[in-house]
Amino acid sequence: MDDLSSLGRFLYEAGTLKNQRRTGWWMAGVRDPESIAEHSWRTALIASLIARLEGADPARAALMAVWHDTAETRTGDVNHLGKRYLGSEADPRAVAADQVDGMPEPVVEMVRGVIGDYEDQETLEARCAKDADRLECLIQGVEYRAQGYANAQRWIDNSLSRITTPSGQRLADAVLSTGSLDWLRTALGEKPE
Repeated sequence: MDDLSSLGRFLYEAGTLKNQRRTGWWMAGVRDPESIAEHSWRTALIASLIARLEGADPARAALMAVWHDTAETRTGDVNHLGKRYLGSEADPRAVAADQVDGMPEPVVEMVRGVIGDYEDQETLEARCAKDADRLECLIQGVEYRAQGYANAQRWIDNSLSRITTPSGQRLADAVLSTGSLDWLRTALGEKPE
């Protein structure tokens, strides 16, 4: 484990997610959508919250959420319409296997386990992380709608319909009944709208 150059290379690779945009929002007219990294960060926060509310391991759910889109360093963010024409999407497990090639074995095991667990959707933590991905998209849609992108409503509705955990559903309802700047009004001691 003395040679960590493979990890160093991956850290640069992961950094490309800060520059890659979530392409589906372009169809809603959003000119400069959030990056994949920005999406993953908030998804990890949401995953930890949903997992805690569901009685699952918040750290494990957040870890899955951090890693859930890392394959997109190599595949890019292909929106749902694009996937229709590209055939079956690249298997994130296969991409992860290539990404961790040459890394220390404990890291390889961790990454493969996290990606596999997320993709299999058999654990509560994985379902919480998946719901977090959907809820983050819903929240982003609400924010874009507030900025005047009316077509974001489709993403809000689709995301809401796919949330499966009871806590995720309740949290989505809370988000939808809260204004995107209510947090600021509350912090300033004002009454939320």
